[in-house]
This record gives sequence, structure tokens and C-alpha cells, in this order.
Amino acid sequence: MEPQHIHEDVPGGVPLKTWTQGVPVEDAAKRQLQNAARLPIVFKHIAAMPDVHFGIGATVGSVIPTVKAIIPAAVGVDIGCGMMACKTTLTAEDLPDNLGPLRAAIERAVPHGRQPGSRDPGAWQKPPGSVNTAWAQLEPEFTELCRDYPKIAKTNHIQHLGTLGSGNHFIEVCLDEAGAVWFMLHSGSRGVGNFIGTMFIELAKQDALRHQANLPDRDLAYFEEGSRYFGDYVRAVGWAQKFAATNREVMMKRVIEAAKTVIHKNFQAHIEAVNCHHNYVQKETHFGQEVYLTRKGAVSAKAGQLGIIPGSMGARSYIVRGKGNADSFESCSHGAGRVMSRGDAKRQFTLADHRAATEGVECRKDKDVLDETPAAYKDIDAVMAAQRELVDVVHTLKQVVCVKG
Repeated sequence: MEPQHIHEDVPGGVPLKTWTQGVPVEDAAKRQLQNAARLPIVFKHIAAMPDVHFGIGATVGSVIPTVKAIIPAAVGVDIGCGMMACKTTLTAEDLPDNLGPLRAAIERAVPHGRQPGSRDPGAWQKPPGSVNTAWAQLEPEFTELCRDYPKIAKTNHIQHLGTLGSGNHFIEVCLDEAGAVWFMLHSGSRGVGNFIGTMFIELAKQDALRHQANLPDRDLAYFEEGSRYFGDYVRAVGWAQKFAATNREVMMKRVIEAAKTVIHKNFQAHIEAVNCHHNYVQKETHFGQEVYLTRKGAVSAKAGQLGIIPGSMGARSYIVRGKGNADSFESCSHGAGRVMSRGDAKRQFTLADHRAATEGVECRKDKDVLDETPAAYKDIDAVMAAQRELVDVVHTLKQVVCVKG
């Protein structure tokens, strides 16, 4: 059988293997991928997922294996951003006819977006007990990081634990193909992860001025093993990834508790729970070589491993099982992927367009979410078709409630 991916040789670099048949890829993203492929630290090839698009620093939807080195901008500033979903024992019939109170209960339970009168995305004024308990597991390592980098202590760390953020982060109530109710959410390491990512990206750029004269793009500055900041970055990024996973767990518990105040039926959750990063780096072995594998907007899809590929505010999402495809470095897409910038979406679409695209979904329908309207994203069906050799679909989810920051 013909492989589904497209192979492209890059002069002076490793090849690109892209799973993009039937989906648009802008030229800027292709150039970004080619620049990364020319780095001397990249091993074998770079894989690009069907949701691939131009990103700040490095291409979203790329999987980059590096030997004894890491590119901080390829991991990005939303370190550990990812998805969590859990199935419940509820069915569609158990949901109230009016979903407004359910959405309102979730919005009260989880700080999100930007607080009125504040420049800071929704944070706790006083973190509740569940947040303090979760923070206690993260605090010892955080204190060590702050000893070496005191400015990290000034971030909203505990105040952002168990909070959603804004942009493309969301909480949804969904129905699967059999009518079962799922809760699903998307968020990462919030302010503290952003600070860590930004700080080390800058340090890598400064280091590169002295040691990496021939970089194809300054954003691709990297730390090599044994260099001054390498160990610190590995430690900090690992902690931020733990924060992100914990953040999703805390939010999910609060979403379930909030739902129980509105849905007057006993139910269980966390059946088939999945919690996966899609912006992260970790040590893995591929093609016999130990590498630091950076997935920027990509999900681990090892054989049998469950993952989550969300659509947009008005489209289906998928719970998938990985096929362990070696050429993709056992990865799949992290979503539909943007097809236009936020600014273009706000200029191109009207509120009427957005309301039509999100008909039947209890969600925000105001001008401040136009940049997240479904038409700003690639067609999720085309994205799924392009990665048939990477994953199998286990469940198809359609949202009925969507909370956006």
C-alpha cells in the first residue's frame, strides 16, 4: 500500500515527511519547516501533521527529533498545553433542555478569560482547597527552580492552577456517537509556563549569537547538552508539563462537581479518561536513536495509546487510538489547525456567520470570540482523512456546551 505521507527533500537538511494530502498548507509554514530541517541537531527527518500551520518561533503541527539538544521555541511558551476528556455514565436524555445554567455553573467553577478590570486572564483571588492540595505536589520542585531563577516566583503560579485561560482554550460538554455525555477541556501551563518558555527562548537566542552563527532562523536557537542552560531548561520544562497536566485534572474535577449542581441525577465520570500534552518535549527512542522529541501541536500516538483531536467550536472532535506509525515518530495532529490568523478571522466573519456556525451549541456568540469561529480552522474531516495511517477513531464527539475564555 502506498504511504499516505508526502516526502520532500530539503537541500542542506533532513527530509520532511508531511501528512497533508487534501488540506491546505501555507507557504510560510513550509519555509519554517525547511528552516528547522537544516539544523545540524535534527535527526532522520521532520514530521508535519495535517493541522500544520505557521507558528510563532516554530511550526505548529511539527514533530522534531533532536540529538543531545532542544529548541526552546519549538516547544513554545504554552508548555504542556493539551487536552483532557472523560466519559460519564450520563446520556443525552439526562441533560436539561436549557443548557444555559450548565454553562453558567461551569463558568463559575473555573476562572477563565480575562477578569473584568484586569489585564490578567482569569486567576484565583484566593485559591480553593482543591487547588492548594494539588499545588502541594508541585511546590517543592517549583521552590528549587525559583532558587536559580527568582523571577519565576513572581508569576501567577498557584493563582493559575485550575484555570482555563483564553484564546483557543475551552471546556466542552459533548455527546459521543452513542449519546453518552463527555466532558472535555483544553489548557496548559498558563502564566508560569509562559514565563518559563519566554525566558529560556531569550536565553537560547542570546547564547546563539555567540555559538550558532549560521542559524537559518534566530527563533530556532537551541541548547546543547552540557551547555550552561540545558539542564535548567530540561528541569523547568519538565515541571511546567507536570503543572499543565495537573491544571487539567483540577479543572476537570471542578467541571464535574459543577455539573452535579445542575444535572439532578447521580453519575460517574472518569470512565475512559485521557489526559495528553500536545506542546512538549521528552526523551524517546526512534529508529534506534535516543532523541529529544518535540511535539509542537502534535499528540503522541504510540500503538494502542489513546489521544484527543479536537475540532473547533462548531465541529466534531475525536478520541483516537494510535497506530504507532514510525515515520510520524508515533504522532498525530493536535486538532484541526488554523487556516487563517486571528486578525483575518475577525475581519472576514460577521457575528451572523459565527452564530450560524455554532447553531445548537450553548456558547458565546459575541464579537470577542470571532477569532475562534469554526471557519477560522481547517476542515476537521479532511484533517482526519489525511492521517488515517496514524490513528483509528474510537469515539466521535459533538459539543453541546462550549466555554471559551
